[in-house]
Amino acid sequence: MFLTESVSVADLVTNTRLDVYYGKEYLNDKSISTSDISRPGLELTGFFNYYPAKRIQLLGITEISYSKGMTHERLLDVMSKMCQPSTPAFVVSTQLDPPDELLEAAKNEHIPVLGSKLTTSRILSNMTNYLEDKLAERKSLHGVLVDVYGLGILITGDSGIGKSETALELVKRGHRLIADDRVEVYQQDEQTLMGNAPAILRHLLEIRGIGIIDVMTLFGTGAVRSQTKVDLVIHLANYTKEAKFDRLGNGTQNVHIFDVDVPKITIPVKTGRNLAIIIEAAAMNFRAQSMGYDATETFDRNLNNLIKVNSQNDAKEKAEEQTVKKENKNIIGDDQKPADSEK
Repeated sequence: MFLTESVSVADLVTNTRLDVYYGKEYLNDKSISTSDISRPGLELTGFFNYYPAKRIQLLGITEISYSKGMTHERLLDVMSKMCQPSTPAFVVSTQLDPPDELLEAAKNEHIPVLGSKLTTSRILSNMTNYLEDKLAERKSLHGVLVDVYGLGILITGDSGIGKSETALELVKRGHRLIADDRVEVYQQDEQTLMGNAPAILRHLLEIRGIGIIDVMTLFGTGAVRSQTKVDLVIHLANYTKEAKFDRLGNGTQNVHIFDVDVPKITIPVKTGRNLAIIIEAAAMNFRAQSMGYDATETFDRNLNNLIKVNSQNDAKEKAEEQTVKKENKNIIGDDQKPADSEK
């Protein structure tokens, strides 16, 4: 596991579309090490017993309105205390003008002052989501991540079993590659696991005998994605007569990655099997199950109905057989009775 230690303010500005009021030349020098964002309401009143200086300081309508009622000296003193060397940036929402005292204090410490047209809640959400994605704990997994019919499928298996070749066939069939060989995964929320490629391997695919190919160059931009949700793990395993594989579709397992359980399917690899088509079928079947249709349940229902019908037919045949036996017994009994003339 590893962490991305920080994100530059310049990246935040680019990815959340912030305006720069001051400090454009300092954007690359300032870094953000936490996804938490501070709303400095108590600080404006002079309370600095706990001031999270390492966080981005977000000022909305409430904070700006309160600052307008403060004297110039008092507001400048408060802003100077808020402008710490570790403070990455100030953000003013709702297209409000930053106070002159903030700009003056920020210039002294070379802290960028940014702005947004969005409301405080919206820009807070956008910045938090971006920073959580970038600063989340990551795990590097051995496998291939592909997008098949909109589902993120992580293909795993022993080295040399054919993961990359299967991914190449899937790309040729119109699906998209996210990562080959090494997949970086991180938990986005309680139920979502995201995956992407390390920067050095992005858009690249290694095929034994050919070498490394650039998928985007050969197949176009529609053949790649930067990241996707990990919906399903498909494990490729060498086929042996002793190994037991699921044949009915009711043996789905789970892989626990971080705090998320991801469904796992094991597919046997054997000469002559088209793994790309099998993975496509697995993806479509998984989607059908997610929508409430389960072929295994249909098979079980049909089997139970067949057993019920056969049981009814067996009972009917037994009843008919008992009736025939009873009638034959009666006939035999009548034949054994002496005739009236013989009495």
